[in-house]
Amino acid sequence: MSKNQKLELTWVGKENRPRLEPRILIEDTEKSYHAAARVSENDIFDNVLIHGDNLLALKALEADYAGKVKCVFIDPPYNTGSAFTHYEDGKEHSIWLGLMRDRLEIIRHLLTEDGSLWVTLDDNEAHYFKVMCDEIFGRRNFVTSVVWQKKYAPKSDSKLLSSSHDFILVYAKNIDAVQLNRLEKTETQTARYTNRDNDPRGPWKAGDVLRNEVRDYAVFPVRLPSGREVWPSDGTSWRYTKDKFAELIQDNRIWFGTNGDSRPAVKRFISEVSDTIPATTWWDYKDVGHNDEAKKESKELFGADVFATPKPERLLERVLSIASNPGDIVLDSFAGSGTTGAVAQKMGRRWIMVELGDHCRTHILPRLQKVVDGRDQSGISKVFDWRGGGGFRYYELAPSLLETDKWGRNVISKEYDGVMLAKALCKLEGFTYAPSESIYWQQGHSSESDFIYVTTQTLGPQELATLSEDIGKNRSLLVLCAAFRGNADLWPNLTLRKIPNHIRQKCEWGHDDYSLNVANLPMAKPEPAPPRTAQPSLFDLEESQ
Repeated sequence: MSKNQKLELTWVGKENRPRLEPRILIEDTEKSYHAAARVSENDIFDNVLIHGDNLLALKALEADYAGKVKCVFIDPPYNTGSAFTHYEDGKEHSIWLGLMRDRLEIIRHLLTEDGSLWVTLDDNEAHYFKVMCDEIFGRRNFVTSVVWQKKYAPKSDSKLLSSSHDFILVYAKNIDAVQLNRLEKTETQTARYTNRDNDPRGPWKAGDVLRNEVRDYAVFPVRLPSGREVWPSDGTSWRYTKDKFAELIQDNRIWFGTNGDSRPAVKRFISEVSDTIPATTWWDYKDVGHNDEAKKESKELFGADVFATPKPERLLERVLSIASNPGDIVLDSFAGSGTTGAVAQKMGRRWIMVELGDHCRTHILPRLQKVVDGRDQSGISKVFDWRGGGGFRYYELAPSLLETDKWGRNVISKEYDGVMLAKALCKLEGFTYAPSESIYWQQGHSSESDFIYVTTQTLGPQELATLSEDIGKNRSLLVLCAAFRGNADLWPNLTLRKIPNHIRQKCEWGHDDYSLNVANLPMAKPEPAPPRTAQPSLFDLEESQ
């Protein structure tokens, strides 16, 4: 393979891409929830919970949130073939890759330039996923693969090896701009600092004074307080020059042991080092929780109806501590039991969550209500002294804009009123919905001089002439109407389009479910088997049935 050759993952149906309808969101005010009073000045009320297909929801969010999401955490179905209570996790391999690809492309667009994506997976798909994600985000934007110890003991009935970990794959939107926070040192790490000689500068720990290379100017004897001389060991030299070493000894920064006869070590004072450290790629269950801890949290929240595959709040707290700051937007489009939103709320982050299943209402909604009320004292609540506050809005995806009538024709859905129609067409045409209170035709804009007007009426020559005169020479107006009469060329500042004819070919109308539920997916058709002499690529995933 040449240096510049691009490595790509292939699978059955990779070329097939959905033509997504950019749905609008409809708030269910009975399910939206907020605290009865402010707990602090930093309470966040504009969080978003969406019930609906997450691919359509991501598309619905794209226009308003592109470039605004600092951290995306997703815990997608692992494609293990195991059936779970709240979703089916076994998918035909190619379909799983295709569905994940479609979501990741929008997620990348939603991220801020300095944002990052965190994805939990296991060995079933993690390595294929990485090659696919390299294509979407760019291989240079891969940050790392974190290993999370999800179990603290081996599973005794494992046939081969007992799996103790999951992966968390981390990607930057832009590796040159990404911002990841350091972690505060733990008590275990600060306990390494002591003060064995009562130095007035405070606790310190011993550091090495040798360098694993021979530099002639740094090879010399050092006289210990006991009178004995020591030299660097073979193949090494002192880390400091002779003058610098003498200076450090004079400043009581070299430790020779309690009896003054030990090999020298440099004293590193806790007061002179950073109180933070970079996160490592190994996350021990003692620090971030494990599966049993997550299930206990779930049981405390939901009783006997425990969610099948929750993640511990401490794991999400670690991710959000590294990848976001208070006030940043965090997105989870595979919300599950709502852990991401609960943790984000307690940590002062803004959040968006999407969930298709009924557990959006049965699990996530009551959980977040408890969080807002301060009744949820599980997980990280006590660490963050969580007392409640803030709130969220609950949305449903609008039905498809076009429906089929009894003659098989695409017509505007009867569920759309004038406002919904204007919002939907603004989104579809790339306009920002912003109706003017005083100018009836100014319903949205794509720039300071380009506007949109949506109406179900038939417009005649006189109405169009009036519109053209109101617009003037330096502005333009897209008019979407049921029909119009007259020569459109007479009004060059108007672009006239009939609906629904104008939009019929723009999207896949009436497609409500792009989910990862196997029950809702068609099986990929196997391609013909390759000739016997063909040598398949290492990353060729096309499988014959």
